[in-house]
Amino acid sequence: MNTGRLLVMAGLFWAAATGAFTAEELGRVEQLPSSYPDHWVIAHDGAFFHMLEARMMVLDADAETAPQQFKGAVSISLNGLFTQSAARSEMYVGETFYSRGQRGERTDVVTIYDKATLLPVGEVILPGGKRYQGLPEKYGLQLIDDDRMLLVFNLAPATSVTVVDVAARKILNEIPIPGCALMYPTGERGFSSLCSNHRFFSVVLDEHGNVTEKFRGEPFFDSNEDPLFEKPVIVDGVAYFQSFKGIVYPVDLSAKRPAIGETWSLLGEADQGWRPGGWQFNAVNGANLYVLMHPDGRNGSHKDGGPEVWVFDLNSRQRRARITLKTWGISLMVTADEDPLMVITNAAMALDVYRANTGEYLRTLGPHNQETPFVVYPAN
Repeated sequence: MNTGRLLVMAGLFWAAATGAFTAEELGRVEQLPSSYPDHWVIAHDGAFFHMLEARMMVLDADAETAPQQFKGAVSISLNGLFTQSAARSEMYVGETFYSRGQRGERTDVVTIYDKATLLPVGEVILPGGKRYQGLPEKYGLQLIDDDRMLLVFNLAPATSVTVVDVAARKILNEIPIPGCALMYPTGERGFSSLCSNHRFFSVVLDEHGNVTEKFRGEPFFDSNEDPLFEKPVIVDGVAYFQSFKGIVYPVDLSAKRPAIGETWSLLGEADQGWRPGGWQFNAVNGANLYVLMHPDGRNGSHKDGGPEVWVFDLNSRQRRARITLKTWGISLMVTADEDPLMVITNAAMALDVYRANTGEYLRTLGPHNQETPFVVYPAN
């Protein structure tokens, strides 16, 4: 043992003997509020390089230092999906485990976490080994019926939706959605899925999760000419889908059947060549739509992200601001309060924070050992 190490150890023994510091209390457990503050966010680290141990991290986007920003985390294994309840202090994770780590018997599960303790308080086993595994998709795990029913998207490769009663902790049903994908809450107790034939397939459920009605809509876009992003923002029951070339499709989901509204464009006469893109490339605060945009758009650039965020008024359908980013953005989110923050996942996979109303850059969160925070959620 070298002299330096001996001196350090001697100093520690002296400090302990003289009471120069107080030993940490063992067994102490802190709790978070059951309803998070407006500027707390939840970052979905897909852990692209070790997917068996990904995390959902609770962060305070107002705080200046990394220790102040970090509030806690929950695990999310193997391309997990995430959603949270506004009605209860719970978060839901759809995840997958193998009995031998990366091999062996597969178990799919919905894990239920308490938002205050970040501890698991329940789980529901999903049968069949068919849960969708891929990059984070907001509409791959959705709550309906006043947050009582959880919808889980399955892809194996046939597509279906598992309906879970999260209050009773049991599976109610599995509904085939052939040729369709994801779930957009529709009506009082139903969902719509986007289909490969350019239509919606809609399902109405009763209180027991049984199908009472099904609808197939008419084609409303042409993916050969201008494909549609599967990631709308939903405001007051209206989903705003955007196409690769910047056309907005308002879809009213408040009734049993989706109603397609009048389309409009994100682009003005001077904006030719600009296109939306990124992973989670859009967000909303009230009637303000935020979209990641890039110049020199081309076939295949829809995942590129962009150097600017354009802000649109959904009522007037006019652009009200252009925000130039400090670093090229891949994903974005905006908090839901009256003085909102915008959090950008940048190309270096760091999280940049801006004032959403002015575009002022404030800080970069972390470091928090996040490798690939593909999606950031406003905390409910």
